[in-house]
Amino acid sequence: MKEEVLFTMETPYRQPLAVKGWFFGAPEKKTLAVMGALRGNEIQQMYLCARLIRSLRELELSGSLSEDCGILVIPCANQFSMNVGRRFWAADNTDINRMFPGYDAGETTQRIAAWIFEALQGYTYGVHVASLYLPGSCLPHLRIMKTGYQTPETARDFGLPYVALRQPHPYDTTTLNYNWQIWDTQAFSLYTPTTDRIDTASADKGVEAILRFLQKRGLCRCSVEEQDKEICIFDEEILCNVKPEVGGLLVHKTVLGSRVQQGQPLAEVLDPCGGTLRQILCAPMDGRIFFAHESCLINGFDVALRVLPDLK
Repeated sequence: MKEEVLFTMETPYRQPLAVKGWFFGAPEKKTLAVMGALRGNEIQQMYLCARLIRSLRELELSGSLSEDCGILVIPCANQFSMNVGRRFWAADNTDINRMFPGYDAGETTQRIAAWIFEALQGYTYGVHVASLYLPGSCLPHLRIMKTGYQTPETARDFGLPYVALRQPHPYDTTTLNYNWQIWDTQAFSLYTPTTDRIDTASADKGVEAILRFLQKRGLCRCSVEEQDKEICIFDEEILCNVKPEVGGLLVHKTVLGSRVQQGQPLAEVLDPCGGTLRQILCAPMDGRIFFAHESCLINGFDVALRVLPDLK
């Protein structure tokens, strides 16, 4: 294992931002790169990478990594925002994951993205441990951008039960996943249920998925539980959003991952002060709860739940 400062940047009124990477195996091979927290509230994503570093250190010491395997893990690239409790770059509220491939003579977050992308380029596989843009929890899954270079069948080697294929919108073209693919890296975004709080169980599942992928690719020897569940690869567009027409207190009647039937009550929206029932949110079809809004308060027409329909 080799710990290295990839780049350092001066920040106003605080210590310089030093972004570190951890290298394993043969770094010149550039087999797998893992990027963790790009946003200041991605505590779970940073934690997952820390667990991965510990596991890879043990595998390397035991001689379990292949000679053809070179791995880079960057747990966090936004300590500045993390330290002040902001999701985006604290100085101007811009999102590093909307700045790729970056511009080394541009604004601050453009320069950070450029330096990160320089470190991550050239790897055969790339995993971005990402967080949802919606405030809530989702089932563990992989997401792949449909750039024309995507390899969804390769995603089966992670062993996660769901793989979502996303048709890129214009704002997706500046994300790490999209640009990795354009620059010849097979890229996957890995999602676990939480963002700003640690969920040890799902973090361990994420680490196991990455190690399982390395094992399936013949890049390491490790003991990882095989997944016997069928893997569902689907277009993200089929997820059905369930939205209230009014705001209020959101009371869930189901839990994340539950199977539901069409017309089944999923949640209630209550008047925050009087407690009267404003709306019952029902399942639009048979399927499974894939995403659930986490806050107890919700605005009208916010996404309360997303349902993955039963796939024939």
